[in-house]
Amino acid sequence: MTEAPESAGPNGRAHTRYTPGTPCWVSLMVHGMAATQAFYGELFGWEFEPGPHQLGPYVRALLDGQEVAGIGQLPPDRHLPIAWTPYLASDDVDLTAESVRLCGGTLGVGPLDAGEAGRLAIGSDPSGAVFGIWQAREHLGTGAAGAPGTPAWNELLTFEAASVAKFYEALFGYEERPVASAGFDCVTLCLDGRPVAGIHGVGHALPRDRGPHWLTYFEVADADTALERLAGLGGHVLTAARDTPHGRVATVTDPEGARFALIQSSR
Repeated sequence: MTEAPESAGPNGRAHTRYTPGTPCWVSLMVHGMAATQAFYGELFGWEFEPGPHQLGPYVRALLDGQEVAGIGQLPPDRHLPIAWTPYLASDDVDLTAESVRLCGGTLGVGPLDAGEAGRLAIGSDPSGAVFGIWQAREHLGTGAAGAPGTPAWNELLTFEAASVAKFYEALFGYEERPVASAGFDCVTLCLDGRPVAGIHGVGHALPRDRGPHWLTYFEVADADTALERLAGLGGHVLTAARDTPHGRVATVTDPEGARFALIQSSR
């Protein structure tokens, strides 16, 4: 993890409207909707309500009544990697999508409307990492921050940080803040001086079956307890819990193989 963002505090309300370029939502597409809801419901205490029908079978995860994430159904014939996808806020998704193409990225889905909720596109950066773009209407994005069960941070794991950082900087005007740590190829992306996401170049340490990808960190009250619960629910621990300057962190997968991280933030 490169750098922790400013927290809204326990049970805090996230930004009313997200600044363009800020990760504003995370979504997961899976084959087994019911089993996935049961897993994350037990792990994070999420409840669920139906989302926009234009997206096919889709639910929004709620924590204390606030929307925190989405889970959708993959068509049976789509054999894509199961992965959490962060969505970056945009004031004009069509313009941002065109910029993705012009800057060397690829557009895979959209732009398209999600009913009255908003407008979206899904693309990939020049290294192949998938991300979403969200132009809010009624659905502004993640509605809570800082509490256990909420997204805490998003970090791109890629081959080399500097070149792909230029792609995202061209899209959203991020300020780059290199992480001053010997032996680490890391850049923090900032907006108005505030860290919003990270890029970590790990070279050949990238998993062969995954390639460059975004990793979402979810807040937990106690990392070790959460790992025990996760294992009991059928998840898998990829890297054991370790102490970092930002808190206690572990990398895991859910039963379908979606990678994410758990973080017990330093307070």
